[in-house]
Amino acid sequence: MTAIVEAQGLTKRFGKVTAVNDVTFTLDEGAIHGLLGRNGAGKTTLMHVMTGQDFATEGHVRIFGESPVENAAVLGRTCFIKESQVYPDDFRGKHVLRAARWFYPHWNDALAQRLVDTFQAPLDRKMKKMSRGQRSAVGVIVALASRAELTFLDEPYAGLDAVARKHFYDLLLEDYLEHPRTFVLSTHLIDEAAPLLQRVLVIDKGELVIDADADSLRATATTLVGKASDVERFAAGREVLDRTAIGAIASVTLTGLSEQDKREAASAGLETTPVSLQELIVRRTGGAVTEEVSA
Repeated sequence: MTAIVEAQGLTKRFGKVTAVNDVTFTLDEGAIHGLLGRNGAGKTTLMHVMTGQDFATEGHVRIFGESPVENAAVLGRTCFIKESQVYPDDFRGKHVLRAARWFYPHWNDALAQRLVDTFQAPLDRKMKKMSRGQRSAVGVIVALASRAELTFLDEPYAGLDAVARKHFYDLLLEDYLEHPRTFVLSTHLIDEAAPLLQRVLVIDKGELVIDADADSLRATATTLVGKASDVERFAAGREVLDRTAIGAIASVTLTGLSEQDKREAASAGLETTPVSLQELIVRRTGGAVTEEVSA
């Protein structure tokens, strides 16, 4: 596949604070990527640099093989929608869609109208008077109807309720399958978005800690549950992401188990369950235990 985004040694500092630290990665064309991490991890800063809205302190980024900074050719092929999107004071929802129609060469009016109906967006209302959910609806309408070759979404759908978010995920996947393009989704609602994601990048404290195929990543961790003594015996010498115990029953989350290891665990009377993408990422970035268990 062709790399549509290339970042090399990307660093962004704000005074003494390093928001993004020496990040290197590529994003393939025609895939749905997840940019995940805790609040304040550096995701939004990274997206600002990738879309030319901020300058890198060190390193460089290329979009479609070119720098995105003040590059109309690149920016016209890129859509970036974020939850904190700012609009002119007198802009109404219909003005946002009208401006988007002019800006994005692949804009689709029929899709936009379908989305307006689905999300019941109040297009005659001023953006500053809309609720958070209504502003989110306008944002996702622009993101999908733009049909931009590269679309960045920095949690603009977070303001939608659960039903509306389900509609968003379904419509994104439906239109992506009919009109393949590249999406980068930043979200803290990992389990909701996980079925869409083909590749996952995880940022923690400004550093890229995971860059992996989503399916392969899901297979890297397994939770074992059983008698505490049996769990401890099986986990001895292995990398532990998490451990809990209630009385004589314990559970442990391990990485790197082969299919043979899982069969041996089952033979030892242990229940094996896969770890969700959200659980895995939380345990790797949120104070999870990483240690070796002594026999």
